[in-house]
This record gives sequence, C-alpha cells and structure tokens, in this order.
Amino acid sequence: MYSKFQLSLRYIQYWLRSSNSKGHGVHSPFVFSFITDVLNDKGSYYCYQPIESLRAALQQDNTELEIADFGAGSRVNSSKRRKVSSIASSALKPAKYSQLMFRMVNYYQPAIVLELGTSLGITSSYLASGNPAAKVITMEGAPAIATVARNNFASLRLANISLVEGNFDETLPGTLAKLPAPVDFAFVDGNHRYQPTMDYFNQLLAVSHDHTIIILDDIHWSSEMEQVWEEVKQHPAVTMTIDLFFIGIVLMRKEFKIKQHFSVRF
Repeated sequence: MYSKFQLSLRYIQYWLRSSNSKGHGVHSPFVFSFITDVLNDKGSYYCYQPIESLRAALQQDNTELEIADFGAGSRVNSSKRRKVSSIASSALKPAKYSQLMFRMVNYYQPAIVLELGTSLGITSSYLASGNPAAKVITMEGAPAIATVARNNFASLRLANISLVEGNFDETLPGTLAKLPAPVDFAFVDGNHRYQPTMDYFNQLLAVSHDHTIIILDDIHWSSEMEQVWEEVKQHPAVTMTIDLFFIGIVLMRKEFKIKQHFSVRF
C-alpha cells in the first residue's frame, strides 16, 4: 500500500487533472447527468441519520473480535484481534462515498446488487436502502465481522440483504451461479491485491449486461490497485470509467461508441 505521503501526492495529481464537480465542459450526457443528478445531490435522505447513528455507535464499541482477514489487510491495524471501534474507524467507507452509492442505487434502481466486502455492513445498508425492492447479496470473509453485520441489518430492519460468509475465492463462483438474473450493480471492496481483484472483476463481467455498474474501491491505494484500474480501463468490454480517486466506476454500455475515461472531483 502507498504511504500517506504517496497517497497525498496522487490525490493532488488527480485533483489537477480532474473535471470540476459541476459538470461544466463534460460532453457525455450520461456523465453530465450523473454529476448533476447523483454526485451533487445534496439532499438528506431518510436512511442517512439511522445508518450514521449506527456508525457512531460502532465507533464506540470496544467489543473484541477474532479476525480472519483474507484481503490485503488494514493500513491501521493488522492484529488478528480487533475492536469493533477500530474496524469502524479504519475499514468502513466514509459517509460521503456510502451515501453516493445509496444515491446511485436510488437513481438507477438496480434489481440485483452485489457487494464484495461487507465489513460491519454500513455500505451494505446504504445499498439496500437505495432500492428496498432490490435483492442485495453481500459477501464477507471474516465470520466474526459477518455476525456483527447481520445484527446491524436486523437493527435497521433491512429485509432485502443476504450475507454470504467465507473466502471469496471459494464462495464467489457459487454465489454468482445461483443469481436469479445478471448483476445490475456491484461494489468490489474485499481484496486490495492485483490478481484476486482482477479475478473478481472478470467473474463479474460474465454475469453482467450492458447497463451493469461496477464500482472498484481504493483504485489508487497501491501500485497493484492502480495496475488493476489501468487494465480495467483498457478491457474490451469496458466503454467508460469515472475516477473519483477513492472509488472507480466502470460501465459497459454499448451505446458509448468511443471508449471514454473521466476523472471528476468529488
């Protein structure tokens, strides 16, 4: 993983090369609509307060969990025993990005949503709240964390989430094979190494369609993740990407005749 200094330098580079966050000068109707209607939607939706209250409670929870981490680990704490508060403070997606994904699900209304990397279930809860009619499948490798996430879903009364527990390398093929329809929206946040992330991406492509949206987390987190991002951008099936620095949005719409890559300030 990059150091904080290296990450800061990359963020400055991203900021300098990115389009402004108002959509000015963006000639793609899809991207302009995404920026104006979704990215810059400042509304306070009904689910924000209860989910953020849960996040705050988790940040104060000193319960210790025995962790089996199948991913690239935490920048902050690599111990096998971790407090819930430590996970909540270092491993959860910030509200800014979780709420953006809520707005994306709310706006595009995907029916099948897949998340690789449940953690404590905060982003999962936003995804499930964005379209209560959607089937949300979230996957978590660490059993102790999965148990906490299930309790969190119950406390928020979210009935449209199914949690698959276990190593993604073992559980993802079977999970995808059982889907009732292609994936409409996927968030990949379960492993920050090159080969596993590319494997997951290619498996998702096999169950995707023209309007599927795939979001890759932490695309500038390390040289390996930047390699993933560059290869995904060049993949023949990919017709458009949007770089928001901490996440990357991948689209396969055949209506986009020319491959386009955008960096947008967020």
